[in-house]
Parts: sequence; structure tokens; C-alpha cells
Amino acid sequence: MVKHNNVIPNIHCHKKYCESSRGPLKVKLSLNQAGKKKSRRIARAAKAAAIAPRPLQLLRPSVHCPTQRYSAKVRLGKGFTLEELKAAGLTARYARTVGIAVDHRRTNKSAESLAVNVARLEEYKGKLIVFPKKRLSKVKSGDSSAAECKAATQLKGTVLPLSTPADEIVMADVPEQEISAFTTMRVARMETVVDGYRASVANRKEK
Repeated sequence: MVKHNNVIPNIHCHKKYCESSRGPLKVKLSLNQAGKKKSRRIARAAKAAAIAPRPLQLLRPSVHCPTQRYSAKVRLGKGFTLEELKAAGLTARYARTVGIAVDHRRTNKSAESLAVNVARLEEYKGKLIVFPKKRLSKVKSGDSSAAECKAATQLKGTVLPLSTPADEIVMADVPEQEISAFTTMRVARMETVVDGYRASVANRKEK
């Protein structure tokens, strides 16, 4: 029986996926899921081979998630702001040519986020190997040396992934305290519980 003022259950569990008197039901099946997964993997490998030794992914900034509920979580954003690129000594046009994602819509709301992403760009610039436009041309200013270009390998995975803090607390890092806060609070609570009893006993002895 249905309790309270609810909708009477009238569900249809026997769906007809083939031809029927009402015609075929438009049910979308994903029977090609495994094939599509393989096709995407092959396409990624082909693209990586075509642009080698350039990495397949772009450098992304460190951003905080929107809304108050998730603002404490840090993730990779879409692209660096123009202010961050300027502070790192880069232009948006040049940054796009060396594997740095640029987002002209995003703005910096705090000096802390600006400093974090500028440091991220500086670290990337220190590890960056810039090939000359033509492989056999002379090395110009801003290009890496011939030895560095020869030893360059393609980076696989995320470029400069975010470091995640350790979940477990190492007890060796926790400083030892002579006075326990838990014991102090427990003793104070018991003192308040027996305070009235002690006062009544003292009054009886005075009488």
C-alpha cells in the first residue's frame, strides 16, 4: 500500500527495444564503447608521434574550484592569465608556441594565486628546451643548445602535476607536549561536577 499523499506507483519495466505496435523505441546504446576507447588511444599515440619531442599536453595553471564549498580544493585550470604571463616575462603569443595554455578571460583575484602561477611558469621556463625554427639553422637567442636539443625526450602525462599533500599524519612530526589538553579539560569538567558536593561537605563541617 502507498503511504501518505504520494504518486501511485505505475512504472513500466518491460521496455520493448525492437519493433512493436508503437514503433521502435529510441534507445541509445553504447556498444561501441570499447572500440571508441581504442580509437582514442591510437589517435593520441599518432598525435604524440607527429609532434614529438613536444609534449602532448599543455602547461596548466593552479586554480581553486568555484563556490564556497569547494574553494579549498586546488586543481588545474584552463590557462594562465595575461597578468601572470607578464609577470613571468612572457607574451601570450609566444606562450602558445611553447606549450603554455593561455586564458584571456580569467583574472587574478589575489596576490597569492598570482605568485603561485608565476613560480609555476618560472619552473617551466627553467626546464624548457626550445628548438630552432629550422632544425639545421643556427642557434638564436632564446633557443637551446644543440646538445640539449639532441638529448630532449618527449614528456608523457601531465606537465608539472600538482603536488598532493600526504594524507597520513606522521607522529614523529607532531611535537610532544608535557601538559595534555584533553587531561586538563577532563579534570576541569570533573571539578565543576563535584564542586557543589565539596561545598556542601564544607558547610556541614563548619556547623
